[in-house]
Amino acid sequence: MNNSSNNTATVPVFELARDDFGRLVLTDAGGERHVGVTPVRAFPLSAPAEGVSLVGSEGRELVWIDRVEALPPATRALLEQELAVRDFAPTLLKLHGVSSFGVPSTWTVSTDRGETSFVLKAEEDIRRLEGGSLLIASAHGVQFRIPDVKTLDRPSRKLLERFL
Repeated sequence: MNNSSNNTATVPVFELARDDFGRLVLTDAGGERHVGVTPVRAFPLSAPAEGVSLVGSEGRELVWIDRVEALPPATRALLEQELAVRDFAPTLLKLHGVSSFGVPSTWTVSTDRGETSFVLKAEEDIRRLEGGSLLIASAHGVQFRIPDVKTLDRPSRKLLERFL
């Protein structure tokens, strides 16, 4: 079943690649480059392979993808890799230590998936979310969740406050 002639109607024409810093770069049909795009699933639980939006760094949708499997293999693989990283969000339970109070710094933590360490590149990589929760992005793109900062132990909160 070859739908290559029909795919152009449902699959937008674009290229997707990574830059030297690991950010996704979208080159649209007009040749314009958009650095730091983020894929967002419309229905992450009920239809994860359908309805993916590529959102620019300014928060606007640049491309809508009806079906991920309709993409060329290399583009699909890159998109699926990025979505897997976004979908993997361990919960940070305890902050054991940081290598320095400047950035970049290496954080040693306990999560709901075990002990690990990661590099925080910039203070902007700590995002405040609704209801007192935080999302911390590592240098490798792994998102660590803190559902409620108040539930962390006192030493963890003190270390974290130095970066907020």
